[in-house]
Amino acid sequence: MTSEAKVEGAPLIKPSTTDHPLYEQVVDACRTVFDPEIPVNIFDLGLVYTIEISPENEVDIMMTLTAPGCPVAGEMPGWVADAVEPLPGVKQVEVKMTFDPPWGMDMMSDEARLELGFM
Repeated sequence: MTSEAKVEGAPLIKPSTTDHPLYEQVVDACRTVFDPEIPVNIFDLGLVYTIEISPENEVDIMMTLTAPGCPVAGEMPGWVADAVEPLPGVKQVEVKMTFDPPWGMDMMSDEARLELGFM
């Protein structure tokens, strides 16, 4: 077994720090960032995989894009960081991109599905 082998039953997406006092504000800030090709914010699209907040209020966000060839791939992490960094109490923000697991339409919230006519 190699060190890269996935632990059986382990989630593909690391859980977020949902119990941190800043979590909801960070989510709201992520909801101000939109995918330019789809008129829905990145959080409801399911592009934000993990919001991890340390006890020192350092925010690490793991996100993806609807497709690896997305024209704003290089800019989107900066947009997210720019939305979250000004929040009171946030010490620093780091936004990382991943394509594992790949994004799928099943990751969208019910609100996003409704807005895009999938419900």
